[in-house]
Amino acid sequence: MKHSSILLAFFTLYLLSSCAKQKQYYEVTGMLHTPYQIKFEYTESLEDEISAELQRYYHCLNPFDSTSVISQVNQNKDIEVDDLFIEVFNKAMEVSGQTNGIYDITCAPFINLWGFGFSKSDSVTPAMIDSIRPFVGYQKVRLEGRKVIKDDPRLLLNCSSLGDGCCCEVIARLFDSKGIENYLIDIGGETTAKGVNPKGECWHVGITRPSDDPMGTNKELQVILLLCGRHGLATSGDYRNFYIKDGKKYAHTIDPRTGSPAGQPVLSATVIAADCMTADAYATAFMAMGREEARKIQQQHPELEYMFIYADENGDYRTDYTEGFKQYLFQKP
Repeated sequence: MKHSSILLAFFTLYLLSSCAKQKQYYEVTGMLHTPYQIKFEYTESLEDEISAELQRYYHCLNPFDSTSVISQVNQNKDIEVDDLFIEVFNKAMEVSGQTNGIYDITCAPFINLWGFGFSKSDSVTPAMIDSIRPFVGYQKVRLEGRKVIKDDPRLLLNCSSLGDGCCCEVIARLFDSKGIENYLIDIGGETTAKGVNPKGECWHVGITRPSDDPMGTNKELQVILLLCGRHGLATSGDYRNFYIKDGKKYAHTIDPRTGSPAGQPVLSATVIAADCMTADAYATAFMAMGREEARKIQQQHPELEYMFIYADENGDYRTDYTEGFKQYLFQKP
């Protein structure tokens, strides 16, 4: 009888172990304002939970939804903001201070003034820039508890410059909370990576070569990066729609300090940081400030690594990257 009980116990354990869900790699894709692709190793697809987290992000930071938290702030409604808004706002203020205001989530009026691709550049005057300046500037807005306080009610916040990076981190935290060790989250080209891919290798992430390609059909890669561990990666640059001035190529980037085009001869900036929201904000700032100022900022913040793609005097594409960036290169430029 005792022998039968032992056999029954072993058989029960065998059945339980057989019924336990096995981990496998899942892929979840979709479209927000931009395509997203999410790969991860787990026991289920988590599509509903991923969708819920994306909607949470949108309810907080989508400037085109009149009911979102940021829209209500921009409408000067008397509301208390949530934890996600506070985190994003504080990150924006941090990077703004560290870049001397070249990163600024209040600069949308300047961008709108010049138009997409500087389409309105022929009509912009210094007087028009000066008329906007009073309600642009990160120093003119602050948090007091859960209230956003503006020095000028016309001031508008737009977190799109770190939004995709923030969205990556929202999903990454969901995965981290479930103990998921291997994942790649790509939202609009911004990436949070951890662990390894289905082959047991570092995640491979391509950086597209700039080209005069407004439709984005050219997918030729400039470099391939290998990401292991936990990293955030972001690339900034309107390099599929650059403009040419005096024979040189420039991306369409506004310097918030002047309200005018930055005029930096760079086509894209890629930043690797501990999290994607930080990488996204600095990639935006580095595009506007250019290579020399970025080098000085990176020396103050060695936890950041970057790579610029720019065009030389002959129009050939070149790369400029930090010493630490080399460790991520799979295909050297």
